[in-house]
Amino acid sequence: MKIEIKHCLNGSVLFEHNAEENSLRLALEVAVKAKINLSGAYLRCANLSDANLRGADLRDANLSDADLRGSDLRDANLSDADLRGSDLRGADLRGADLRGANLSGAYLSGANLSGAYLRRADLSGAYLRCADLSDANLRCANLSGANLSDANLRGANLSGAYLSGAYLRCADLRRADIEGEKITKRPITIEGLEWVVLITEGRMRIGCQRHTHVEWRNFTDDEIRKMEKRALDFWRVWKEPLMKMCDAHHVELKEEER
Repeated sequence: MKIEIKHCLNGSVLFEHNAEENSLRLALEVAVKAKINLSGAYLRCANLSDANLRGADLRDANLSDADLRGSDLRDANLSDADLRGSDLRGADLRGADLRGANLSGAYLSGANLSGAYLRRADLSGAYLRCADLSDANLRCANLSGANLSDANLRGANLSGAYLSGAYLRCADLRRADIEGEKITKRPITIEGLEWVVLITEGRMRIGCQRHTHVEWRNFTDDEIRKMEKRALDFWRVWKEPLMKMCDAHHVELKEEER
């Protein structure tokens, strides 16, 4: 049986494979082993669970809704790939290049993304519970609404990352870089209020507003009101308990982190 892997835009054949008991997974593994350029490959909804795709060149590929559970994607180039809704549970993505990739709504629980390059990646609404993101580059990534509970984010670069609505309960953020602030102990995450609150050693984020503890303490009512129309009512109720938590968690910021 012959299987063809085609380009997602122009339909050109990138690779074809003939075998008696053929499958798309087998064809793809053969192509990767032969170091075939598979950029732009159309692999939507493909069953690639447990596939060995280490070092694959899948730039701009369409892998949306693909089953990649347990697959080996170490050092793969998936930059700008479409992985929306894909199932990557337990996949090994160590050192993978995922810059600009669309992983919105993807399932990545238990996946190993240690050292992965995820700059500008869209991980909005992604399920990353217990994922290993240690030392990953998440600079300017969209993590809005992502479930990062129990995730390992030690040493991750989160500078400029969009974390609005991200679920960070029990996530390990030690040594992570959040907008220039080096995290040395586990942040405090508070949910169930009007906005999610994230307290680090020197700063507090409420919704999309992130400022130093001192700035929050000194904001006037007018400054708070300008942040959001419901902000002042919220702040009048929660300022005192939130500032007490900031005081208990506080570590003096270094000059370069101010």
